[in-house]
Amino acid sequence: MWRSGLILEIKNAQVYRGDTCVFERLSFVLEEDHHTAILGPNGAGKSTILKLLAGEVHAVPNDDTSIRLFGETRWNVWEVRKRLGMVSHDLQHHYMEQVTGLKVVLSGYYASVGTYGHQDFTYAQIARARAVMEDLGIGKMTDRRYADMSTGEQRRCLLARALVHGPSVLVLDEPTSGLDLTATFHYLDLVRGYMRKGKTILLVTHHIHEIPPEIRRVVLLKRGNILEDGEKKAVLTEKNLSHLFDCPVTLVCANGWYQAFPGG
Repeated sequence: MWRSGLILEIKNAQVYRGDTCVFERLSFVLEEDHHTAILGPNGAGKSTILKLLAGEVHAVPNDDTSIRLFGETRWNVWEVRKRLGMVSHDLQHHYMEQVTGLKVVLSGYYASVGTYGHQDFTYAQIARARAVMEDLGIGKMTDRRYADMSTGEQRRCLLARALVHGPSVLVLDEPTSGLDLTATFHYLDLVRGYMRKGKTILLVTHHIHEIPPEIRRVVLLKRGNILEDGEKKAVLTEKNLSHLFDCPVTLVCANGWYQAFPGG
C-alpha cells in the first residue's frame, strides 16, 4: 500500500544496461522532505537509478519486483517529469549549443532538449521562465547562446529548466562537476535555498563536498549494491568511505560540510 509522502519505492529490482546487469535486487525508498544523497564511485550504478526515474531503462518483470513513483506502478513519463526536476551531467554535454538561455529554460515545460516549432508557450510560461532565470542570477542570459556561456552559467540554466514547471522534487547529478570554487559555492547555495523553500532533493554524486548540511540521509552505492543507508553522521565515516572507494580516506567535517583527503 502506498504511503502519502512516498515519492519513490523500488523493491527487488533487477536492472540491465544493454547486456550488463547493473542491479540484481535493488531496493530503495525516497520520501518527501527527506533529502538524500547517493554517493558512489564511477560504475556504481548511480546513473542507472536516474534513468529508472526518467523512464529510460526498466526493471526486469519479476513476481517480487515492484517500482512505485508517486504511488503509481504504471506512469506517464511526461506527467512524472512535471513533478520531477532533473539536472543530469549527461544533459549538460548533450545540449544543443545554438539554443539561447531562455529556450533552454522553456524546454523544461516539454522535458525536451531545446525547443521546437510545434511547441507552444504562453505569455505566463515565458514570464515564469524569465523570473526563474532572474532568481538564479542569469537574467542576462536569455538571448545568449548556450555554447557561449561559462560552465557555471550553463549549469544554472539547466537548474532553471528543471525548476520552471514547479516540481516538488529536484534530482541533481554531480551538480558542481567542472565548476571553479566560487561557482561551486554559489550553485550549492542556490540548491540550499530551494531546499529551504520545500523542494525535496535527491543528489547523486561521487563528490563528498557536494553534500549540503541539510542532507541528512546518505546511501553508499558500489557495483550495484547498497553498502550503507542511513543518517549522514553514521554513514560518512573513514572506514565506510575507504571501503567504498577502495583507498584509504581521511575525513574532515566543518560547518556541516564533509571533505575527503588521502588517508595515511
